[in-house]
Amino acid sequence: MGLGISDVLPFAVGVAISPIPIIAVILMLLSTRASANGPAFLVGWIAGLSVLCVVVYVVADAIGVTGNSGGSDGVSWLQIGLGALLLSAAKRTWGKRPAPGAEPELPSWLADVDAITPGKALALGVGLSAVNPKNAVLTIGAAASLAQLGISGGDAVVAVVVFVALASCTVGGAVAYYFVGGGCAKRTLGELRLWLAPHSAVVMAVLLLVFGVILVAKGLGLLTD
Repeated sequence: MGLGISDVLPFAVGVAISPIPIIAVILMLLSTRASANGPAFLVGWIAGLSVLCVVVYVVADAIGVTGNSGGSDGVSWLQIGLGALLLSAAKRTWGKRPAPGAEPELPSWLADVDAITPGKALALGVGLSAVNPKNAVLTIGAAASLAQLGISGGDAVVAVVVFVALASCTVGGAVAYYFVGGGCAKRTLGELRLWLAPHSAVVMAVLLLVFGVILVAKGLGLLTD
């Protein structure tokens, strides 16, 4: 069990530190529909991560990716490819970072996120967790790595639960803080949003670089074992 959890922890941290989804949920929590949209977004976020992680794990486990099998080599090459994608994205993101004092360029849809319906908030949670390229790559990487370990089904379930819980701690923490923190929570969340906006590109570039290297190194290490 411990082996599975330790294997997915780095990936979960990478998913949890997602500036744009955090900004999106904060905007929802500062809107008039906060009590409905915040939890709906969180449910969508958890559902998206859970479904993607489980599907990838089940498929990888079914084709046999443990040991020195061809399937294991295939997963290793997949990890290397995913890592290369993250490294490429890190370079692009770093190049697009705003100059000091310049207004950051955030996705245009964020301007309307505080006025969406709960149903759309749920769909957005799914999209930003399971369809967002960075989070999808990390979730696929976590599930594939877990399948390579050859652990029991029960241990794998625990590892997936831990992965989803940790990957959701920032979004879930913001929602929980809104409901228990009162006026102080609104002030703090607003300040966090103001800080994240100009720094999101730098944070993303560093994350993409770090986890790109982790995936490439992990894939290469398994190929050379």
